[in-house]
Amino acid sequence: MSAATTRSRTARTPVPDRLCAEAVDLARAAAEEAAAPGVVGEHVAVVPEGDRVVTHYFECKDPAYRGWRWAVTVARASRAKNVTLDETVLLPGGDALLAPEWVPWSERLRPGDMGPGDLLPTEADDLRLEPGYTGDDEPPPNSPVSGELAELVESEDAELTTRPAAETPRRGSIASVADELGMRRARVLSRYGLYAAADRWDEGFGAKTPMAQAAPATCVSCAFLVPLAGSLKQAFGVCANEFGPADGHVVSLSYGCGGHSEAAVMPKPPKPAPHALDTMQVDEYPLRPARDSGSVPAEPDAPSEDLGHS
Repeated sequence: MSAATTRSRTARTPVPDRLCAEAVDLARAAAEEAAAPGVVGEHVAVVPEGDRVVTHYFECKDPAYRGWRWAVTVARASRAKNVTLDETVLLPGGDALLAPEWVPWSERLRPGDMGPGDLLPTEADDLRLEPGYTGDDEPPPNSPVSGELAELVESEDAELTTRPAAETPRRGSIASVADELGMRRARVLSRYGLYAAADRWDEGFGAKTPMAQAAPATCVSCAFLVPLAGSLKQAFGVCANEFGPADGHVVSLSYGCGGHSEAAVMPKPPKPAPHALDTMQVDEYPLRPARDSGSVPAEPDAPSEDLGHS
C-alpha cells in the first residue's frame, strides 16, 4: 500500500534528472545564442518536464520584455551521460507584460477609423445587406424583357455602357434591366440594416439626448429639417442649420435643439423717427427783405410835413 502511494506521488511530482539539472552552463549558452549577451539574466528555476527532460529558466533583462523568462529545455537519452539541447524559447512569467488579446479587425473597427485610400470589405452574407433585385437572372415566361425587346436594347444601348465587357450583364436579363432603370446596386440595405442604422442615429440625435430634453420644440416642426427619402423619412431627416449642433447629421424627428427655426423669432428693429431739425438742407437768407414781404411799403411815402423842428 505504501509503495503504491509512493509511486503515485512520484508520478505527479517527478524528480528532475541530476545530469540535466546540472547542465546550467549548457542552457545559458543556448539562451545567449538565441538572444544576445547580457540579455540573459540569473538562473531562476529548474522544472522537470518528464523522465530525463528538464527546463531551465533564466531572467530576461530586455526592457521590452519585463517579466519574461528564457526557457531552455535539455534532455538525455536513457543510460547516456551526454545532455543535449531540446529547445530555447522566451516565455512570459506571472507578472509579464503581455499584449492584449487579439481581436479580428471587423470587431475592433470603430466609426471614424477609415482614412483616405482605406477599403472596408463587406461579407457576402452581411445581415445589413440584401440583393438589389430578386428572382432568377433569366426573365420569367411571357416577360416583355425577351426576344425583340432584348435585341432592341442591345442595338440601342450597346455603346452607352461604361463597365468592362466581362462585367456587362447579358441583354434581356434582369440584371441588365436593373442597370437601365438606375438600379445598378447589386445589394441594398436590408430591414436589419435599416433598423440598425435607425437605432444608431436615434442614439446620437434622438429624443433621449440631453440636447433634445432641453429643446423648446422638436425637429419635426423646424424649417431647417431636410426630410429623407424612402421609409426613413417617417422618422428621420437631415439638419441644415449651420449653427445647430447636428448640422449635416441625420436627426430623429423627435430631436431638438435651441436653434429651432420657430423657437424664438427676433422682432424687426424699430424704424428710427425723422430728425426734428434737418441739418442737411440749405436755407437761403436774402440780404435785403423782399418788397412783398410786408416789412417795407411797396411805394415810398409822401414828403413829410415840416413839424417845426429846427
